[in-house]
Amino acid sequence: MKVMIRTYSDLIGFKTFHDRYRYLQLSGSVGEETFGFDRYLNQTFYRSPEWRKVRDSVIVRDNGCDLAMDGHEIRGRIVIHHMNPITEKDILERNLEVLLNSEFLISVSYNTHNAIHYGDESLLLTEPIERQPNDTCPWR
Repeated sequence: MKVMIRTYSDLIGFKTFHDRYRYLQLSGSVGEETFGFDRYLNQTFYRSPEWRKVRDSVIVRDNGCDLAMDGHEIRGRIVIHHMNPITEKDILERNLEVLLNSEFLISVSYNTHNAIHYGDESLLLTEPIERQPNDTCPWR
């Protein structure tokens, strides 16, 4: 089975937010663990100075926007998503090409991150509904 390698260069070629989401969608299942009992490995990695430096540069590159999409500014916590899932082996062997290469990283909101992993498009934030006079009045 051929593994698809997702890249930032390919991602920004998609013009709509939903097309970018579909490109990254993993369609995992809720509760499926990535690191199991060795979760401390990735948590230690995400506290490292190398990660923090790359994380900051990705946020700047993406202008703090969800999926680097203008007009989709992230309000609140920004998650840096590895477009190609990392493994325990990547961390243990310090595979920096996989772990720290910004070509494989993207800024996302918490909701978008969950939607990517669990394949649930309903988690994506939508544009606010434009209110009209009396639109919440039940007798009109």
